[in-house]
Amino acid sequence: MRDRLRAVVAQRMITDPAHDLAHLDRVWVNARAIADAQTDRTVLLAACYLHDLVNLPKNDPDRHLASRRSAEESEPVLRELGLSDAQIAATRHAIEAHSFSANIPPETPEARILRDADRLDALGAIGIARNFSVSGALGRTLYDPADPFASHRPLDDLHYSIDHWKVKLLALPNDMLTEAGRQIAQQRVRRMIRFLTEFAEEIGSPLPDSWTRPNPTR
Repeated sequence: MRDRLRAVVAQRMITDPAHDLAHLDRVWVNARAIADAQTDRTVLLAACYLHDLVNLPKNDPDRHLASRRSAEESEPVLRELGLSDAQIAATRHAIEAHSFSANIPPETPEARILRDADRLDALGAIGIARNFSVSGALGRTLYDPADPFASHRPLDDLHYSIDHWKVKLLALPNDMLTEAGRQIAQQRVRRMIRFLTEFAEEIGSPLPDSWTRPNPTR
């Protein structure tokens, strides 16, 4: 089934370097690390590979609709793969609820796992690479030379890539819905903070303590 799903998304997805087939493979790896014996692996596998079937740019005004559209377009694929009606409904819900911007509460184990697995791919070494890739595609500056860590200005991740770390990424461990996902997220954030410490040293601007402490739950 995984091979068939990979073939479907390879043909149909409009991708960018941060949302490509490799991203889907990594989300599945993350999901397997979080899942337990009670998880419907068929639903989880399908949701991992179809959750970005419709992928809109971060600055698209309809970005908040992307997960719903992905869920809708996934249904014929799921039926062709032979999933039951209950599995199709569960897969659609997991896809719809994984998105930040959709603001749909995940109500099933598979939905919670997919959300955590997708967010884990925004952290760690891969998260650093994806952040810079997306920021470059959107024409955002790496950092503010006058105030790299927003010590005397509001955070502005629409213009500065590094600001996005403090606005969103470093807070992700607190938003995880599974204990396993939270533990992995904490490990990956520690890697990011090590990078930030060296980054700050290279640009000659000390990293504020507030960037090295976990963000409060938002």
